[in-house]
Amino acid sequence: MAMVPWRGISCCLSAAALYFLGRASGRDAEILKSVSRVNQLRELAKLLDEEILPLVVAISGRVGSETPINCEFSGLRGVMVEETAEQHFLKHNENGSWIQDSALMLSMSKEVPWYLGDGTDRVRVVGARGATGFVLPVGSEAFEESGRSLVRGTLDYLQGLKMLGVKRIERVLPVGTSLTVVGEAAKDDVGTIRIQRPTKGPFYVSPKTIEELIANLGKWARWYKCASMGLTVFGVYLIANHAIRYIMERRHRNEIQKRVLAAAATMSGQDNGGEIADNLSDGAKRERTMPDLCVICLEQEYNSVFVPCGHMCCCTACSSHLTSCPLCRRQIERAVKTFRH
Repeated sequence: MAMVPWRGISCCLSAAALYFLGRASGRDAEILKSVSRVNQLRELAKLLDEEILPLVVAISGRVGSETPINCEFSGLRGVMVEETAEQHFLKHNENGSWIQDSALMLSMSKEVPWYLGDGTDRVRVVGARGATGFVLPVGSEAFEESGRSLVRGTLDYLQGLKMLGVKRIERVLPVGTSLTVVGEAAKDDVGTIRIQRPTKGPFYVSPKTIEELIANLGKWARWYKCASMGLTVFGVYLIANHAIRYIMERRHRNEIQKRVLAAAATMSGQDNGGEIADNLSDGAKRERTMPDLCVICLEQEYNSVFVPCGHMCCCTACSSHLTSCPLCRRQIERAVKTFRH
């Protein structure tokens, strides 16, 4: 039996991690409730003049740019584009079977300066890729099968490959997308207002409204709290069960060890001396006249008691080579030598 209840400790550590995640989500929800909400972007300039900086605000608007990107595959006009191309193929493994695999052929990323606008003003957004909640939606996804050239197919086959085709994915942040941004508002020397990651505080760029973000964080905080409580209870149960089993096992071992030592002392004549032979029953006396040979070598008398099972059937030489009892197959922790007359 393991001395340390690792499963229970792992559950408790996981519960602690979930607890801190829940606290962080709850703290972020409270922070989002306290940020200044800007209903119209033209009000942001006044807030920057009146409020003490740094100012964390929540704004909403539609994505726009003066130099949008024309996407090749989807035909969309966007401000942020990511293109990837993966070669898919079958390859021969060591077992002689074909398994599917892929390799990245192309990865490109483009971004142009962009802003959020609501008809009253514009606010530039900086560093959106690193914001919480920001995901580029898939604008286009296509799979182009490889050509059936006999020469190319033969060469690939000799190399242990079967080309399947190329998968192209284009992710785009299209012009006109509605977004909510929570971040630090700042104004440069020429009066251009921008939203960026705060030195301290939340930074969100999401298609959800501020109310939806707060509700989502609150939901995750509650889920983390419930999961943490459940794992804590389960972990404490595992640790307590392990401790009870360990205590019971130790008691059982101690009892067996006491009996074994008492039997060894009795057989060596340390307890009752010569009175033992007088008190033996007739059957025991008959058994004493029979040779008590080791069940392994059948030459020496058995004189070793196995702990914790308590069986005695081997000599000292043979018991030193055993890991489990020949009678019950229980693991041997140690062998106690007795002295026989």
